[in-house]
Amino acid sequence: MISEKKSLNYVLICTLIAIMVITGCSKNNESPAGSGTSESTGESSGEQPATYVLGDQPLEFSFYGHYDWYTMPNWGEDLATKWIKENKKVNVLPVSSGGNAKQKLSTMIVSDELPDVIWMERGADVEKLRSEGMLVPFDDYLNKYPNLKKWAGESTLNMLRSPDGKLYQFPNWYTSQPNGNAGYLVNKKIYEELGSPSLETTDDFYAYLQQVKAKYPDVVPFEVGQGAEGVDILSSAYAENRPYLFSAQSMMAVPVGNELTSVFKDPSFRESLQFANKLYREKLISQDAFTQKLEQVEQKIVTGQIAVYAASSPTEFGAKGNSALKAQDPNAGYIMVWPIHKAGLDKTKIFPGDFKQLGWNVNVITKNAKDPEAIFAFLDWFTGPEGQRTIMWGPEGLYWEGTDAEEAPLFTDKFTSDIEGRDALMNSTVNFQWNGNTVYVDKSKSKFESTLPPEKRSWETFWQSEITWKTQFNATEYVNLEPAGDSDEGIISQGVTEIYEKARAQAVIGAKSEDEVLSILDQAEKDAQKLGYDQLLKFKTEKWQENVSKLKQ
Repeated sequence: MISEKKSLNYVLICTLIAIMVITGCSKNNESPAGSGTSESTGESSGEQPATYVLGDQPLEFSFYGHYDWYTMPNWGEDLATKWIKENKKVNVLPVSSGGNAKQKLSTMIVSDELPDVIWMERGADVEKLRSEGMLVPFDDYLNKYPNLKKWAGESTLNMLRSPDGKLYQFPNWYTSQPNGNAGYLVNKKIYEELGSPSLETTDDFYAYLQQVKAKYPDVVPFEVGQGAEGVDILSSAYAENRPYLFSAQSMMAVPVGNELTSVFKDPSFRESLQFANKLYREKLISQDAFTQKLEQVEQKIVTGQIAVYAASSPTEFGAKGNSALKAQDPNAGYIMVWPIHKAGLDKTKIFPGDFKQLGWNVNVITKNAKDPEAIFAFLDWFTGPEGQRTIMWGPEGLYWEGTDAEEAPLFTDKFTSDIEGRDALMNSTVNFQWNGNTVYVDKSKSKFESTLPPEKRSWETFWQSEITWKTQFNATEYVNLEPAGDSDEGIISQGVTEIYEKARAQAVIGAKSEDEVLSILDQAEKDAQKLGYDQLLKFKTEKWQENVSKLKQ
């Protein structure tokens, strides 16, 4: 009897061990619960990790654009997002800033009601959210969803990584090739009526503006735009490899060797303001440059009331103005000229604008999201060829049909015959372009444009390929130099910015002579140094050198 009990116990023990082994193996092979996703790496079994398949099941998430001006249109009401909603089962719920983005974000952080996705500027606000553990890193998703890694590249992704080495930011309009529109727009009819004179050097430019003033008293010789942005563009004319970014309010630091130095002491900036002051005193530039609204600038350009217009993106109004003026007179319209330069400089090294590999802004996914991997899968699809074709030019079958070997859309005849409808569609999706793929979009446009006769080509794309893309400086190493607003350097930056804005305006419209321009800038330098400008420049230099190191990796 005892022998039988021992045998029975032995069998029971073996059975229990077998059950435990089977159960343990089963648990090890299980995937976490979720919307078709898995965090299993498959390393021990050789299996590939499961991926979220967009469109297999509904995906809904909230989206907040962290800008005072941004209001997201209703998702699904235009042709492109309607197609995405119906075919990919994605619905996006807007969260409005209410016109006060800073307060809105603070309120959401305090109340722990962050949206699933935030669209925002790179820099201090992102790092604040990240350091407080509110963001989801993307590293585990990069190989599972290949578009971002393929199109942005390791160099760009490394630049976006946070101090902990992880990636939390999904870039918008990132690029690996030059892009941008900064430069000089010229009224074609006025230019030709004045004999199409040389417009290469600053001396040529000054002489031309004088001719315009003499013959066309009702025309603004040099329109510098809202906030006198054209004055900033002029600083690029006085040194090689020197985009206006260096002396713009967004940077206010000029590289000399391995250090960032004071903008107020920069020879190019000082000389450009002297020139701008001279133009202002002689009424050759907009007299209301620092007070006019953007709508006023647009109206002058569309109606042909300017001779030259310089801005960071003059092509937008230029395209509208070119179309409007040509409708009245086939010989009218706008052209662009190679960037103006000081005599003696190499014109091929003059860069009025800049581009950055990282593009414009970024998307971050917060830990409030129920399924962050699914959202990343959507963003990755959105930045890929199919997503970009859809959000840029609508769903297949209207303005494009099929693709070529490089996945570029094959545009239909309707793309060029129904310009009004096409532009209306494209305008309806502008505020949904959160993670634009610059290289894919630009190459697709350029490839198509090259097949068209000159009279049917896009005015904007033509000048981009002829001039603006060739004259933009790669400023990737100068991103993310701004300190956090509540840091010592951030407080200094705010004070220096106020000094800068006041001095710049005074130098252009207040100074009675070129010598007085220099006096104003010298005083601004003294005032800035009292606030700790050197400390700010040291901070920016360290950030710059960190960027340089990352780009070499």
